[in-house]
Amino acid sequence: MNQPIPEGYKQNARGHLVPVEKIKPIDMMRDDLILDLVNQAKAARQQLRDYKAQAHADIGSFVELSAEQYNTHLGGEKGNVQLVSYDGRYKIVRAIDEHIVFDERLQAAKSLIDTCLKEWTEGARAEVVTLIQDAFRVDQTGNIRTGSVLALRRLKITDTRWREAMDAIGDAVQVVG
Repeated sequence: MNQPIPEGYKQNARGHLVPVEKIKPIDMMRDDLILDLVNQAKAARQQLRDYKAQAHADIGSFVELSAEQYNTHLGGEKGNVQLVSYDGRYKIVRAIDEHIVFDERLQAAKSLIDTCLKEWTEGARAEVVTLIQDAFRVDQTGNIRTGSVLALRRLKITDTRWREAMDAIGDAVQVVG
């Protein structure tokens, strides 16, 4: 838990309390600038969240109103919608997508796939193994590329271990947002 910082002190990056009079003026000015900009960014972030929630609600209401013109009701909030201004100058796109991650069962799937590959590629060139293992590479942010892993499930391979691996991939899928 963070302790309150006593009057006349600032906490440095190492967690040490430093008397304000020992801090160079340029360092104090930098700190003030950064804290001010961060506070502005937090306020802007909240404004954007509020705007996004309101826009989403307004678009949803309009889509329902439009559906009522045909005596129908649209289910759920998923789905993409494009609204274009009458003069065509502006277009609003509502795109709702699920964020998918994998849980620990992906490691079981990878192990099963590795077992298959070891047997199937005995004596084969390393490039062949690389093609399948490429699906499990991480992107620039360190995340598994979900599309590449899920694409493996479309392969028509009947080996029992492969099918178990594909089931494990399916079970490992978690929709988080």
